[in-house]
Amino acid sequence: MPQTTMCPECAEPLEPADKFCDACGADLAASRRPEGYPLAPPAEPEAYELAPPAGESDTLAFGLGTSGLTQARIADPRIEQPGTEPAPRPHCVACEVGTIDADGYCEHCGHAQPRPRDHQEVELGGVAAVTDRGLRHHRNEDAFALSTTALPDGTPSVVAVVCDGVSSAYRPDDASETAAETAVKSLVPSLSRGVRPEEAMREALLVAAQAVADLAAETPEEESRRHHNAPACTCVSAVTSGKTFTVGWIGDSRAYWIPDDRSVPAARLTEDDSWAERMVSLGLMTQAEAYADERAHAITGWLGADAVELDPHTASFEPDGPGVVVVCTDGLWNYAESAAELASVMPGDARVRPLHCARTLVGVAIDGGGHDNITVAVLPFPVARPSDPPFHHSSTR
Repeated sequence: MPQTTMCPECAEPLEPADKFCDACGADLAASRRPEGYPLAPPAEPEAYELAPPAGESDTLAFGLGTSGLTQARIADPRIEQPGTEPAPRPHCVACEVGTIDADGYCEHCGHAQPRPRDHQEVELGGVAAVTDRGLRHHRNEDAFALSTTALPDGTPSVVAVVCDGVSSAYRPDDASETAAETAVKSLVPSLSRGVRPEEAMREALLVAAQAVADLAAETPEEESRRHHNAPACTCVSAVTSGKTFTVGWIGDSRAYWIPDDRSVPAARLTEDDSWAERMVSLGLMTQAEAYADERAHAITGWLGADAVELDPHTASFEPDGPGVVVVCTDGLWNYAESAAELASVMPGDARVRPLHCARTLVGVAIDGGGHDNITVAVLPFPVARPSDPPFHHSSTR
């Protein structure tokens, strides 16, 4: 005779198939588990395949998570999902057939593709700069940095720094970029604290020089053995504020003053730290003779760990009328060496359209052969105040 099972809670008789006691409702399944048997895991949430909204092809799964109702979007493996495949690789700008490898070269014709630094343009608060790789170099080793600030009395001030990496040195592109950014980061707070522009300029050049020298310490030993010259660059900078402007430089990058009134002579503001300029200054050669020599562009001053001497040059000017300060690398002035030549190829509205002027000057160098990287910054003088007509907004391409 079968044994009668009694409810453990109320002692009422139970049927073998009962899951709950009819008398007290006790959970009989739990009471029948062996001692120490774990509770059953929660049931998996049910998934419902729903008709997707128009234009979509997903299966929506709904379930209860630890924080309440959650929704997960599960891709339907039968249908190609947008964004899951790698983006199409761009095609070569030269042959338009090959795709580009990870190093930036066409896999079909081997042509190097444009890089972000190949051509850059910026216009900021009345100062504009353009840099271009040129036609012969495989990369752009020039760099620039621009900024605006105000002196303690509220006078607006504009800062531009242009640097040219020394091609025979290691990491010249990093050297120029480091120097430009470091110099601006030093100049702006100094000017805003009221430090005299010439003093601020000199300090900025020294700080930039140290930053470039520090790059040599980061160079792996095997790279140091391969490259005899540490990272290096030249630097020219300009600060415009109030009735004066100040320029500072090391190397052969230059600054020029171009007045609005072209009947007034333009002026070159810097003297190159170069073999040619040294020969001229010592009276050993005429300028024409010195620059005809193959050693003409060998620089005697630069920023870098192996610089022979570090002697930043600074000078301040107070012109009689409005105009523009042009700071540039030799990639430009090789095609317009004298101040008069540079003024002759500049647009007459350079002060009110500095970006257009900078583009025009880069075009002059490109049309002349573009043998080097080209960088030019144009600073209108006097500096426009906030109440003056606005200049173009910043732009890049």
